[in-house]
Amino acid sequence: MQLRLDALEAHLAKGLAGLYVVYGDEHLLAQETCDRIRAAARAAGFTDRSVFTVERSFDWSSLLGASQSMSLFGDRQLVELRIPSGKPGKEGADALKALAGSVNDDVLTMITLPRLDAATQKSAWFTALADAGVALKIDPVERAQLPNWVGQRLAAQGQRVAAGEEGRRALAFIAERVEGNLLAAHQEIQKLGLLYPAGALSFEQIHDAVLNVARYDVFKLNEAMLAGDVGRLSRMIDGLKGEGEAAVLVLWAVVEELRTLLRIKRGVAAGKPLAMLVRENRVWGPRERLIGPALSRVTESALEKALALAARLDRQVKGLSGGTPGNHRNDPPPDPWDGLFELAMAVASPKTSAVPPARPRSGAADAAAARRPA
Repeated sequence: MQLRLDALEAHLAKGLAGLYVVYGDEHLLAQETCDRIRAAARAAGFTDRSVFTVERSFDWSSLLGASQSMSLFGDRQLVELRIPSGKPGKEGADALKALAGSVNDDVLTMITLPRLDAATQKSAWFTALADAGVALKIDPVERAQLPNWVGQRLAAQGQRVAAGEEGRRALAFIAERVEGNLLAAHQEIQKLGLLYPAGALSFEQIHDAVLNVARYDVFKLNEAMLAGDVGRLSRMIDGLKGEGEAAVLVLWAVVEELRTLLRIKRGVAAGKPLAMLVRENRVWGPRERLIGPALSRVTESALEKALALAARLDRQVKGLSGGTPGNHRNDPPPDPWDGLFELAMAVASPKTSAVPPARPRSGAADAAAARRPA
């Protein structure tokens, strides 16, 4: 069966299943989930532990043998199987189906996998595992949920932010500094627990303690664009530049969003339902919620002009041409990263992007550069 992560504690309190599947790319939450299952297993007498990691030429018969045999000393055993690729192959798929069909009371099996696409979740081997035991999907903490997540973690260690606007500002500050790096967020929250006593934390205390440990994901740029969050957009572009991300990849991500918006905009103008166009263009998750307001901000002609700028930027980032001071106003800026910001602003804030905006400096680039190895 599928089980929500927040229902795990209640489930474990009632007793252990014989098989658990933990899958997802949020490493901190996956690690904590596995630790909780291990602790419950030890408390239930599963004191013998075997760990298998699937690599090239993995011997699946060794796994099946371990899952079907008692420990030498008669202890109940925990068998952990880690499949980093998420692809067991044909032999592995057959072995996993056999494993699902041979669950016994003296062996508890825990399988960890990365994020799985929809097709893999419908595969025969995964379905067999989920039907035979408990499947726990580890969803990432989205940017909009991060302040609440931080607040909950602080509460768990007896701390809280101040009430009202100061508290909201403090949570937003932490979220900005740890975006895309949940493990670092966890460490910063623990550090606050070590530095300050239980009770309310002021914004100044948090500001002085929390480092800039954000890790920016180029594929999250579209969320900042669609939301019209200029500050976050600037921080992400500064951070990506400072971390040494390839400008051509950032350009590709922004252009894909511009093309998607243009296709949907033209589809709506042709009388097609927005919901159908969203599905056709594979828009889901946070983007699905943000696409409507973004479409209302931009015009078809503005998107076409942005794509024309993107074509010039493409030549610039590939070293074929570059913006130079004094060029025509339609040429990209001398720094291609400023051009990328201007391009993203065509969606985030079309009115200001009509005149190339000065990019607010967040300091993220300098902090990220300081983190890069020499």
